[in-house]
Amino acid sequence: MGNSDSKLVFKQGIFKLSESKPIPKDDTYWTGFWKLPESAEDVFSLFSPSDIRRARDDSLQNIETLLTSLITRLIALSHLPAFPDPELAPAKETLNCIRIITRILPFLYEADQLESWEDKFFWQGRRRKLIAANKKPEVLFDGTNSEANNEKAQEEEEEAFEFIKPLGKELIDNLIDLLFYTGFTIPRVERSKKKVTYAIWQNGVGCNAAMQSTKEMESNRSEILRLLLTMSSKSLYMPAHIVPVKGVKALTYITTCPDKQVVLSLLCSQLNTALQYNPLTWRLPYDHVVYKDPKEVHVSYCLQFLLVLLLYPVPEDGREPASKNFFRHFLGRLHRSQDFEFLVDGMLRTLNQPLQATSSYLPGSQKSVKWAPEMLMLFWETLQCNKRFRSSIIGCERGNEFAVLALFYALEYKTDPAKQGVVRMCVFILQTLSTEPEFGKNLNAKFVAQESLPLNVRVPDFNGTYADYLIISIHALITTSKGKLDAIYPALLATINNVAPYLQQLDRLSSTKLIQLFISMSAPSFLLGNQTNHALLQSLLEAINAIIEHQYHNNHTFIHTVCRARRKFEALRSFTLESGQQEIERLSQRRKVSRDNPDDLRSPSRSLRGGSFDNLRSPQSTRTPSLSNVPEEGGAFTIGDDEDSDDDDEREPAATPSHSSPSNPTSQTPSRSSSIDEPLPTQLRGMSEKARGKMPASQSAFSRQSSSTSLNSHSAPIMSPTVGFSPSTHWHPDPFIILFSRLGRSTA
Repeated sequence: MGNSDSKLVFKQGIFKLSESKPIPKDDTYWTGFWKLPESAEDVFSLFSPSDIRRARDDSLQNIETLLTSLITRLIALSHLPAFPDPELAPAKETLNCIRIITRILPFLYEADQLESWEDKFFWQGRRRKLIAANKKPEVLFDGTNSEANNEKAQEEEEEAFEFIKPLGKELIDNLIDLLFYTGFTIPRVERSKKKVTYAIWQNGVGCNAAMQSTKEMESNRSEILRLLLTMSSKSLYMPAHIVPVKGVKALTYITTCPDKQVVLSLLCSQLNTALQYNPLTWRLPYDHVVYKDPKEVHVSYCLQFLLVLLLYPVPEDGREPASKNFFRHFLGRLHRSQDFEFLVDGMLRTLNQPLQATSSYLPGSQKSVKWAPEMLMLFWETLQCNKRFRSSIIGCERGNEFAVLALFYALEYKTDPAKQGVVRMCVFILQTLSTEPEFGKNLNAKFVAQESLPLNVRVPDFNGTYADYLIISIHALITTSKGKLDAIYPALLATINNVAPYLQQLDRLSSTKLIQLFISMSAPSFLLGNQTNHALLQSLLEAINAIIEHQYHNNHTFIHTVCRARRKFEALRSFTLESGQQEIERLSQRRKVSRDNPDDLRSPSRSLRGGSFDNLRSPQSTRTPSLSNVPEEGGAFTIGDDEDSDDDDEREPAATPSHSSPSNPTSQTPSRSSSIDEPLPTQLRGMSEKARGKMPASQSAFSRQSSSTSLNSHSAPIMSPTVGFSPSTHWHPDPFIILFSRLGRSTA
């Protein structure tokens, strides 16, 4: 369909499809859909969304006939002995059938009113008349035993039909066979009469010899994989809570396939194709501007469809034994060391490419691969479903490389709203790795390749370990994400908590970052801004205590940093609900005065130690405080200088510099304007020595978080801040005070 006349004929045929008059099934009109188009571009450009929706809404019967004709023609062509002969059984007609079905299906999925029609058309059992069904029984004697003859004729008529697979299952079986069809998607095999040969496309897992392939064969595979992805995309048009219960019939049928050879061939073919691709091969600079590599399209489809199969949860109906996702099952059964090495090398090759493209001397000369997030997802799923792979990664210290890559992608996309899912996945990868004790020990290795990282994630003058880089990066994620990562603060702190007992020789910068996080989370405006924010501070305090408890003699710099901030821990230990609320109110009034009289800020008496006048002039916000808005310096919980003395307690508390949210640190000295007429309970005024001595000895005050604690159990109540939360005496947690008192004694 290279000339304009043939395109016009095809477009006219599309317009005819939406006519209200049904078109007969045996009309030659239907043959034009698989004979006229010359390429995928013709189908997707001429078959516009408005054309499909108009035909769907005005003439659904014609759409049904079109799909039936296309699927029937597709199956008939693949069963011809001459396929893919250009004259007798052209591959072009097969590809056109695949393209048009791919084009139509999403517009059928989006129409909720067609759900019952879709189930009936694709997934209901069918009956097919046998060849001998047209031959009626011959009556020899008229009127003789007519009732018996009629019953016999009825039984024979029922036996003349056979039950066949639903149309959707037959289509899927045919598409999977086409992925391994000699001469169409794989090279011809000598001395083999079989048209369908389940041979693995690339060497790697399950195959040692690479199969010769052509660009045309890879393009044909891409067309088939795109249709399979389209059939699997029904879940995009369903509510999220229904998918695990109802499922997607196409994916359920594929993932529960009992044929082991089919499952392993498809699994290994997609896995090897995705991991064998080398984006770092020699190329001309800026070649991606004028040239699109079809190999990249093929690799991306393989990786995407593989992930769809691996991640699919097979629904359980409760009546039959639970079905198994065989693709995920066999991925979890991998155990050979050479297979693990192949997986690791392929994943690292793809994940490292964006780093090298970003660090290129010629900006934009190299194109970053688009499926790096998918490769991260494959790594994460392999970690979860294959324990031997996880042990292999951590045992050979390759886990440090993946941890750095996860931090790179998290820092790269931390402020991009469209990439928040990638950031969360990176954090979950870190938390999954941190559950292994060996990973925490390996973090003490020297990070010598830090200078090879892009400038935006590189730490200047860095000479520390992987543990130092991990802590500094987590601090950056929490404090510079502008509040967009509040939901994953628990996972970030759980990662530090899991590895804390194994960290040694932390340098000054990472030690300071940990204490700065403590200072930010200790601010009354953050601490009292949400009914569960204290759990974040508790997790951080547990990590600090774990370092002191398990690695006291191997962390001199960290211990020195904690000792310099001892008065901050003491101030937090004496924290009461009354003093925190009064400090927040005092700072609010101070900001109000500053806005009304901006000239007062120029007075020396109003100057702030370590503060910023710009922050004071920012408008007030009622949003729930986030750690991005809590100042680390200039407040009462700022780390003191070496020259700080006890005389500083007599000074007037300095105002906090942040005013973009109510997150403002409190004074290290409790307010002296406590109300005498309305006394608070004793436990809210700070615990005296006598009160601490009366605490039950069996009460657990400082239990370290288990490294296997799941994120769901830890972060569920912290995910969404409480709007309009007002702290009260009923909320103030006694274990929180006990935790401070224990920590105070451990750091004294």
